[in-house]
Order: sequence, then structure tokens, then C-alpha cells
Amino acid sequence: MSIAGKHIVISGGGSGVGAAMAEVFAKAGGKVSILGRRLEPLQEVAARTGALPVVCDVTDAGAVKAALETARETHGPVHVAVANAGAALSKPFAKMSAEELNSALSVNVLGVFNLWQAALPDMKAEGRGRMICVASTAGLKGYPYVAGYVAAKHAAVGLTKALALELAKTGVTVNALCPGFVETPLLERSIENIVSTTGMSEEDVAKALKKDNPQGRFVQPEEVAEAALWLCSEGAGSVNGHTLTISGGEV
Repeated sequence: MSIAGKHIVISGGGSGVGAAMAEVFAKAGGKVSILGRRLEPLQEVAARTGALPVVCDVTDAGAVKAALETARETHGPVHVAVANAGAALSKPFAKMSAEELNSALSVNVLGVFNLWQAALPDMKAEGRGRMICVASTAGLKGYPYVAGYVAAKHAAVGLTKALALELAKTGVTVNALCPGFVETPLLERSIENIVSTTGMSEEDVAKALKKDNPQGRFVQPEEVAEAALWLCSEGAGSVNGHTLTISGGEV
């Protein structure tokens, strides 16, 4: 599937991986719509990429449907839906609340469900399409002090695998990208939280986190974006229900 002229919707498009994806897909000739809760970051990405910014809370199914209607008015039917919006809370399991667990599930799982379900009719009508979830290595293994995030990303991977089988004969593929620690504002906030709770320096926290990656570095947003672009290529047409790790060999 050539991306040129196709409509790509990316949630969490205002920063980090989502912003990198907007740039990569726009450069490849795609018509990009980016969703996010705050207009200003979306507008900054839009100014660089030409993407259409649409304010939307992905945990609200009605808001997602309305956002896609707005996006369709400019770019037409959705051909690629990238569920990238996510959030992580670092806290010992014993101190977590049920509300915090539900919040992790809402953003990282329900947000994927809402976007994919809203985009699915367009892809079924077209007889082809790509659904991509930006999960995490936390969807494939455990990490301490982020139990809610790990549980949510495992659920997102499970949703990916189930839907891939359900849609296998429709021409729509469903896959998950599972990066390790990516150098984004989300990671910066996590490092700040660890610093405030442990007293470690930022340098020491970053060094400890990089140890998980055999390459000894953080994954770059552009690397995840390029992987998403490849999943949309003709050559990836038989890649379905897959969890593509981008982790330097960690998983």
C-alpha cells in the first residue's frame, strides 16, 4: 500500500513519537491528521508537517468519532490509524490506587480501541488498511514500579493479536510496535519522577534505564516512526498480528 495520497490518523500527535510519525508520513506523501488533548503542541507539529490538528481525548469514544469526522472533511476516508497516545505512571504497586490503574487502561487500551473502531468502517469499505498500535516492550515483559502501564500495554498487545485474526481476510492488517525506552517528553517525565522519589541524579537514572538496551542508548522517535511507515508498505502486507520490537535487542 503506497502512502502517497492516503489519509493517516495519528493519536498523541503533538510530541515525541507521534510528532515524528507526522513528519515521516507527511514526507512520504501522506495526508496526515494528528489528534491530541492540547491544541498548541498539535499546531506546532502541524506548522512543520502540514498535518491537520484535531483536539481530541482518545478515552472518549464520542470525541474520537467526532474528531475523525472532522479529519475526513479535509482528508477523506481513513486508510491508516496509528494509536500512539499513551501515559505512564511510576509508583510501587502497593501504593497504586484502582483509579490509577483504570486511568492507565483508559489511555493505553481504551484509546486504542476507540480509534481503531472509529476508523474501521473506512478500511472495510476500501478493502484494505493499516491499524498500528504503539505499545511497548512493557507489553511483552515486566518492569518494576509501572505495574499499571505494563498491564495496559499487555492488554493492547492482546487486542492487536485478536483483531488481526478477526480482520485477516479483509485486507486490513493490525500490528503493534513495541519500543523500549524512547527519548521523548514521556520518558523525561518518568525520569523526573524517579529522581524526585529516589534522590538519584538524572544522569544516574538515565544510565540505569539505558542498561536495559543492549545497545546502551535510548531509542529515537524517528526509529519508531520509520517502522510504522514500513508496516504500511506493500512489502509488509503479510505482517499481521505482529509485535515488532524496537529495543536494540532487549526483547
